[in-house]
Amino acid sequence: MEATPGRERLIEQFKADGLNVMFGNPGTVEQGFLDAVDAAEDFRYVLALQETVAAGIADGYARAAGGAALLQLHSGVGLGNGIGMLYQSLRGHTPLVVVAGDAGVRYDAMDAQMASDLVAMARPVTKYATRVTDPRSVLRTVRRAVKIALTPPRGPVFVALPMDVLDELNSEPVLPATVPLTDVAPSPASVGRAAELLASAERPVVLVGDGVALSGAQRELAAVAELLGADVYEVDSSEVNIAASHPLRRGQTGHMFGPHSKELIGDADGVLIVGTYVFPEVFPELESPFRDGAKVVHIDLNAYEIAKNHPVDLGLAADPRQALRALAGVLERQLTPQRRAAAAARLDVRTRERVRAAGAAGEDDGTPMAVFLRTLAERTGGDLIVFDEALTTSPLVTRYLPAERPGDYHLTRGGSLGVGFPGAVGAKLARPDRLVVGFAGDGGSMYTYQALWTAARHGIDAKFVVCNNRKYRLLDDNIAQYWRERDIPEHGFPSSFDLSHPEIDFAGLARSLGAGGMRVEKPDEAVAAVGRMLSHPGPFLVDVQI
Repeated sequence: MEATPGRERLIEQFKADGLNVMFGNPGTVEQGFLDAVDAAEDFRYVLALQETVAAGIADGYARAAGGAALLQLHSGVGLGNGIGMLYQSLRGHTPLVVVAGDAGVRYDAMDAQMASDLVAMARPVTKYATRVTDPRSVLRTVRRAVKIALTPPRGPVFVALPMDVLDELNSEPVLPATVPLTDVAPSPASVGRAAELLASAERPVVLVGDGVALSGAQRELAAVAELLGADVYEVDSSEVNIAASHPLRRGQTGHMFGPHSKELIGDADGVLIVGTYVFPEVFPELESPFRDGAKVVHIDLNAYEIAKNHPVDLGLAADPRQALRALAGVLERQLTPQRRAAAAARLDVRTRERVRAAGAAGEDDGTPMAVFLRTLAERTGGDLIVFDEALTTSPLVTRYLPAERPGDYHLTRGGSLGVGFPGAVGAKLARPDRLVVGFAGDGGSMYTYQALWTAARHGIDAKFVVCNNRKYRLLDDNIAQYWRERDIPEHGFPSSFDLSHPEIDFAGLARSLGAGGMRVEKPDEAVAAVGRMLSHPGPFLVDVQI
């Protein structure tokens, strides 16, 4: 094969792996590579104004596309900017292929401007981090990184690419990376054991996470839950793992306080954990939250997560879809008529509760946000993709725009703010045929507001909603819990939680970045805002006062 500069051959490797779009922010040590990017055919560079934004857009693109995304950061300073968002991707198992340049291997001994240990910086927030130092192994290393990013448990990977290595002539073959198949089924004996442990439960519970969505196991999960008559709680969950309308779905255990999770599952005598780790709270229970004698079965492709924090009776390192399908088959054959009747009775109770709750919900409360969401749901029929970083407003968002279909809903994850708006930009780029609306709080949106500029520059027709309560409201709620736990009398919230002054003109700021924007203060304005947002050609933001 004729030798060409490594920077050009690298682009061909990316294209061979289906990575035809690269998100990033440029820098001097990547200039030769980015010059080649500009000249490449069928390869697109999506420019962000700061690396955190680029990382958030890449995360949203990968989640909506269901595959890997390519992210370029600028040396140590750019990698440092992106680390907070990469942590979000690591916790959420987003397969990002992250590359960054440096001045060159020849300068390693000089400790010059911008010199840093990129691999050491990237390692805590990636599955795999390396630096290429030999021009004969550039493509080999990239293929390895792509394979690791896409192999469950998925996650971001990092490759440092020195300028002089990419300048060298390269004759490596361009071949697509080989990603191993992981649709591994458990043995019949282990499935039989799982069925035996769970079948006799009188108060069964299923705990699920995004491993269900990744394997496409939503239908199999629902079948097993119905056979057991088990409540389903979402734990480390940010995708649609079970339809919001399913009567056995009981919502999220929560990500903040372990005692809350323990209260939800503490009476369960049979627990099935699928595609998640337990438990992901910021303040988790140190002792096992499961009752004494409860039978616990954990299914996950990520063996590290099985029994990581609490012992289980049976751990199956297997694909959730294959394992749940096999488990449903065994339960169908082995459940006694009495157990079937008991499971059906539990399902019937939850179904009737769901009907009563829907009837009691009634009309919205007339607030601008409720009217906006109701109108949006009516105008779209719910046919849209929601990228949800609304946080304290999320329950209202999902009341009107419930997470029903896989791929239609993406929730923030990982704990870092700022993914809502860039995530919506990436999702719209991946799914240009769909209406995409990103929701973010006023505080979270300001971490990455520059994403609107990227949407305007590249003609990405995403829509954005600021849930504006003029504060970091989640911190208000959390410190109130802190006070209660320690018997501290309630008093004024810390001034650092307040965002009311000076007031931020979100609509004006959107217009300054090339997007449309308007502010909603009254309920009747909310109806008009939905119409303007949906009819506007290009990115549009609505600032809804709460």
